[in-house]
Amino acid sequence: MQHLVFVYGTLLAGEVNHYLLADAERLGSHRTEPRFTLIQLGAYPGLITGGHTAVRGEVYRVDGAGLKALDRLEDYPRLYDRQLIATRFGRAWTYLYRGAVGSRRAIPTGDWRDVSGSGGSIRAAAVRGRRDSKNPEQRRRVGRQRTAGENHDDSID
Repeated sequence: MQHLVFVYGTLLAGEVNHYLLADAERLGSHRTEPRFTLIQLGAYPGLITGGHTAVRGEVYRVDGAGLKALDRLEDYPRLYDRQLIATRFGRAWTYLYRGAVGSRRAIPTGDWRDVSGSGGSIRAAAVRGRRDSKNPEQRRRVGRQRTAGENHDDSID
């Protein structure tokens, strides 16, 4: 069975977890209706309902195995919930953050790339370089750095 998925963070083309969509068909860019808030959770964003932001992302067609791989990355259903939203390509699954929001900063533009390494700013480069607990390759890379004796700042979550 085929599924459409709207992605807005580290699964975007050029981002650290995009490898999970390597076999997926990219249908194109999409901007949601302005009813969400995109928040910064450190090395990745979270999408929550109840805002006034149109979030930028991409829509992909994945098979059942691909959707399961995304569910594992997003720690569905514990950390993220998966819900259908309307896109210009049809209804697509997206992941909504379920954790505590507290004082997390909103990304007012609704575009993760404005704060990730794709955005080009010094702040964005720092966010991209953070350890991403959801990314096994990043965890392995950090482990290799520790083993090799490279500098590592344990204060970064």
